[in-house]
Amino acid sequence: MNRVVHPIEEESYRRLRARLDTSHFPPLTRAVVERVIHSAADLDYATDLVMDEGDLEKAHAALHAGAPVVVDVEMVGAGITRRETVCRLKDAVAGPGLTRSAHAIRLAYEQVGPGALWVIGNAPTALEELLTLDASPALVIGLPVGFVGAVESKAALRESGLPAVSNVSEKGGSAVAAAALNALLYHPTSDPEEKS
Repeated sequence: MNRVVHPIEEESYRRLRARLDTSHFPPLTRAVVERVIHSAADLDYATDLVMDEGDLEKAHAALHAGAPVVVDVEMVGAGITRRETVCRLKDAVAGPGLTRSAHAIRLAYEQVGPGALWVIGNAPTALEELLTLDASPALVIGLPVGFVGAVESKAALRESGLPAVSNVSEKGGSAVAAAALNALLYHPTSDPEEKS
């Protein structure tokens, strides 16, 4: 993907790297950590994020091969600037024991099937629902935000063994979830050692 980087973004990354040494991270992990920090201006994400480079490599390949990208809310989709996303929240309805966000995840899975990249930045119940499905995801970016259920849903994601990007704190949100996906999207496919 040819992408022109604006001088403001270049300067932001220069300042980020002046304040935090990210050179010890493997290439895709570094890309995710830096883009998430860049999106939130929060250096603590360097130690809060949890991911595996091997999982990121497989997800990167799937993403660039055209795997679908599912988001829990339109705001996450709006942050993913160079890829169409699937969001079924408008079609979803809440019911007994089922939030609207969880129902949207069911609807999205019916639409895309296994092998998608799932980007959840808003609703812990969306992440919880995804974990009940046999979705066989290429990657789950599970970064919902909040004081109720966010930490627990992200811990459950890590315990599930699914390929994932998550974090251990209550922090998260649409911007950081979209940033994590964009890091993989913007990272070059020809030279995995090249750093963005």
